[in-house]
Amino acid sequence: MNWGQARDWAASWERGDLPAWGAFLLGAAALWISIKAQRDGAKSVEEAKLSRLASERSAAAAEATLGDQRREAAERRAAEAEANRPRPSFAIERATRNSYYLRNTGTGRATGLTLSAREEPYIFTGVTDGDLAPNEAVQFQMLGAAGRPVPGTLYVTWDGQSEETSVAVPG
Repeated sequence: MNWGQARDWAASWERGDLPAWGAFLLGAAALWISIKAQRDGAKSVEEAKLSRLASERSAAAAEATLGDQRREAAERRAAEAEANRPRPSFAIERATRNSYYLRNTGTGRATGLTLSAREEPYIFTGVTDGDLAPNEAVQFQMLGAAGRPVPGTLYVTWDGQSEETSVAVPG
C-alpha cells in the first residue's frame, strides 16, 4: 500500500464530508431498524392469526357450554315441575265390618279410578270409573268367603297411571 496516497485520501476530507458520513451512518441505522420492525410486524401478524383462531375456539367452547347449561336448566325446571305436580295418593279406611272407604290422600284429582283385587274367593264390590278429588272418599264393600279372609292389599289404577298401585287394607 502506498501510504503517501492514503495520507492524501485522509487529507482530502473536507469539513463538509463529516456530516455526510454521519448522515450515511444514521441512514444505515434507520434501514436496519426498519428491516427489524418489518420482521417483527410479520411475526405480529402471525401471532394475531393464532390469537384469532384461539379466540374462535374459545367462543365455540363457550357457546357449547352455554347450550349445555341452558339444556340442563330446562331439564331441571321440567323435573321440578314434575315433582311439584299434584298427584293422587290413596289409603283404605275401614267404615264397618264389611264396608271400606278408598280415600284420595294426595294433592291431585284422580279420574277414571279403578279398584281391583287379585286374591279370591271373597265378596268384593270394587270401584270402577271413579272420580276423587283430594281428601274425598268412595265407599265399597268387601267380605271374606269360603273361609278366606279379605285380602291385605288392593290395587288402584287411574287416568295417567296405567300401572297398578298397591294400597294396604287395614286389618
